[in-house]
Amino acid sequence: MNLFIKWDVDAQLIDGYSTPNLYGLLFVTGLILGYFIIKKIYKEEGIPEAMMDKLVMYMILSTIIGARLGHVFFYGPYFDGLNADGQFEQGYLSHPENIFKIWEGGLASHGAAVVILIALFYYAKKVVLKPYIWILDRISAPIAIAGTFIRLGNLVNHEMVGVETNLPWGFKFMNHDCHYIDGCDWDTIPVRHPAQLYEAICYFISFLVLMYFIKNRKSFQQPGLVFGLFLILIFGARFLVEFVKIGQNDNDNQWILNTGQLLSIPLVLAGVFLVYKAVVSNRK
Repeated sequence: MNLFIKWDVDAQLIDGYSTPNLYGLLFVTGLILGYFIIKKIYKEEGIPEAMMDKLVMYMILSTIIGARLGHVFFYGPYFDGLNADGQFEQGYLSHPENIFKIWEGGLASHGAAVVILIALFYYAKKVVLKPYIWILDRISAPIAIAGTFIRLGNLVNHEMVGVETNLPWGFKFMNHDCHYIDGCDWDTIPVRHPAQLYEAICYFISFLVLMYFIKNRKSFQQPGLVFGLFLILIFGARFLVEFVKIGQNDNDNQWILNTGQLLSIPLVLAGVFLVYKAVVSNRK
């Protein structure tokens, strides 16, 4: 008999109410932790608190808007029908009001990355008046810890699950595999990789590595080093975990690399370039 973990955690904090829920609580926790980290960095560098308040506003809005739009455009169903798991989903084109239902899950880190980069460019040039790479280096660790808690939120939401496995730490996701099956019980539920947990662990390790470099103040004297490492660690981990994750796009099962991996490759390459450039510049 194979060992496995029964995962029947309910994200609802109050029975019968979809909000507030555990997913939202974890999401907010990640943002709060990120806030205190960047606040400490700003304080050590003597950056005015007013600059910090504006950064928080830019980050929260860009994270939520970008992650949601990323899911809608990269992974979301566009028409009513069965998804890759054989479950019925309402399309965003036929039901655009579903775009705003963030509490139901559906956030994409690649979408968040794009909008955050745009927002931070404006913030660097118009608000803090620093080079673009200056803010990217300092925001990397806070984003990594926020990503850790967002993935834990995906875990309690029973979403972004992995493919089937015989490994003893595999999970049976009750809410994912039984949601549309009448009379479903534990014996009929497949054992899957806890892909969300894998990513959460990878992101937390990435956070620790980034904090190590940040505490070494010389790292900031090599512009792009910390942010480059962030891109390599976070999206490199995402690329690898995708091999054991169910594709979120209907075409993912037909491609050699899925959507998440294809979107991660250019970000990892950009990270390699930034690290190389920072190291070479430091040697001159």
